[in-house]
Amino acid sequence: MIAREPVSAQPLSAEDTRPPSWREAQGRLEEAQFYWLATTRPDGRPHLMPILAVWLDGALHFSAGPGSRKSRNLAQGHHCSIAVDSDDLHLIVEGTAAKVSNTARLERLAELYATKYGWEVTVHGGAFYADGAPTAGPPPYDVYEVRSTTVFAFGTDESFGATRWRF
Repeated sequence: MIAREPVSAQPLSAEDTRPPSWREAQGRLEEAQFYWLATTRPDGRPHLMPILAVWLDGALHFSAGPGSRKSRNLAQGHHCSIAVDSDDLHLIVEGTAAKVSNTARLERLAELYATKYGWEVTVHGGAFYADGAPTAGPPPYDVYEVRSTTVFAFGTDESFGATRWRF
């Protein structure tokens, strides 16, 4: 898969603030430790949960047990949002989630999880198997890729203004 780049960027702040570049925002998405996933229940109520995520080829990836509320919500509708808090930039990724089943890609994602979080997983049958995923339910874990449609960035101090990227 080729890394995705925005097709447009629009500063949303006053002219005297510097909008972050996509490269700066992407770095924060990759380096963050904690993420919040928002999905919608079948009855329309929101559902928000913390997740561990990794960045690969221009997209965030996370795991969830097939019986977890987030997986059941995504089975009904693939739209979701992920929020990220970094020291100087808050980010919101809006997009669609799709399961990853390619073994080679899952192996690459497993390596990223091990490096970033020390979470050792094995891959078989198109899923992750491991212990220690409290918000993902029990194994096996489906892995999802979130394809961005819009990303928002909001500076937390005078370093950055606000920006919207469309994909």
